Amino acid sequence: MRVIISGGGSGGHIYPAIAIAQTLKAKNPKVEILFVGAEGKMEMEKVPKAGFKIIGLNIKGFQRKFSFENIKNIFRIGGAVSKAKSLIKHFKPDIVIGVGGYASGPTLYVAQKMGIKTLIQEQNSYPGITNKFLSKRANKICVAYNGMESFFPKEKLVLSGNPVRKDIYQSRLSLNESREKFGLANKKTILLFGGSLGAKTLNEAVDENYQFWKDNPEIQLIWQIGKLYEDRFLNSKTASLSNVFPMTFIERMDMAYKAADIIICRAGALTISELGLVAKAAIFVPSPNVAEDHQTKNANALVQNDAALLVKDDEVKQKLFPLALDLIFGEKRQKALAKSISQFGKPNAANDICEEIIALANG
Repeated sequence: MRVIISGGGSGGHIYPAIAIAQTLKAKNPKVEILFVGAEGKMEMEKVPKAGFKIIGLNIKGFQRKFSFENIKNIFRIGGAVSKAKSLIKHFKPDIVIGVGGYASGPTLYVAQKMGIKTLIQEQNSYPGITNKFLSKRANKICVAYNGMESFFPKEKLVLSGNPVRKDIYQSRLSLNESREKFGLANKKTILLFGGSLGAKTLNEAVDENYQFWKDNPEIQLIWQIGKLYEDRFLNSKTASLSNVFPMTFIERMDMAYKAADIIICRAGALTISELGLVAKAAIFVPSPNVAEDHQTKNANALVQNDAALLVKDDEVKQKLFPLALDLIFGEKRQKALAKSISQFGKPNAANDICEEIIALANG
C-alpha cells in the first residue's frame, strides 16, 4: 500500500498526521508513506525527525487584508498544484490523506481530479473553507466532534476523534513523581501554555499579575513561555518568584499534564483531544488570531457540555487568575469538569482512522 499524507503548518495538524503514519506502519510495516508539506513550515523539520520522508510545496496562506503577498500566492497555488500532480504521478499512491494546512489543498485537489481515493482528517469543530470544498469529492471524512453534518456530507462522516501520541496519556509516573521531575513542591499546581511558540496574551497575563502570584504562595505555576517570547519573559520579575517555574518549551507534556491540578491553555483541537485523554479540568483562552475563529467554536463545544471553562482573550488579564484560584480550590468542580472532558477522549482515534484508510485503499 502506498500512502500520501499532506498538510501541516502547526502541531495541531502535524502530530495527528505523524500518529496516523506510525499506526499505519505498525499495522503494515511494508506500507510506503510520503508526506507533502509546505516549504518553511514546521512539518519540514518534525516529519523527518519521526522517520518519514517529506517533500515541500511552495505555498503560503492568504492574509486577511489585501496585500501583494496575496497576489503572489495566486501564482504559488498554480505552482503547488503542478508540483503536487508531478509527485502523485511519480509516487502512485493508493490513497491521499489530508490533515489540514496549506499543502493539503493542492495535494488533495489533484488526487481527486486524478480519481485517487482521498480521506480528510478534520480536527476542529468548525472546518475551514478548503476542507469544505474538498469534502465534496472525498471518500471519507474523519471528525472529532458531533454535529459535523452541518458542514460535510453525512454519509461520509466517521466520528473518530483526533489521534494523540500514546506517551501523552499512558504515562506511568505518579503526580508526586512528575512534580519532582520539574523540581516542584508538592502543592496545588497550574500548568499554563500557549503552544510551542507561545501565546502573547497568556504570557502578559502571567507577567502583569505579579502581585497575584506573590500573594498566593500556596499555589505554583508551570509556565511555558514559548520560543517567540523567551527574551521578554523568561527572566522577568514574575518569573523570578519561587512559586513560578518558567520554561521556554516543555519536552515532556505527559509529565506536565500529570503534575498539574488544572490547565490553562489555548483551544487548539489537538490540545483538547489530549486533555480529554488525561482528564484534567481546563480553562480555555481561545486564540482570536485563527481562521474562522475555530478555537472559540472548539472551546464552546466543551463549555456547552460542562466539560471546560472559557475566558475571552481580551478579558484574560482581569478574569483568568481569579477564576483559576476558585477552580484550583474547588475540588468538586474540578472533578466534574475532568469527568466531562474525558468523554471527549478517543484513545483509539489513530487506529480507527487507519482502519478507514486501509479499507478505502483496498477497495
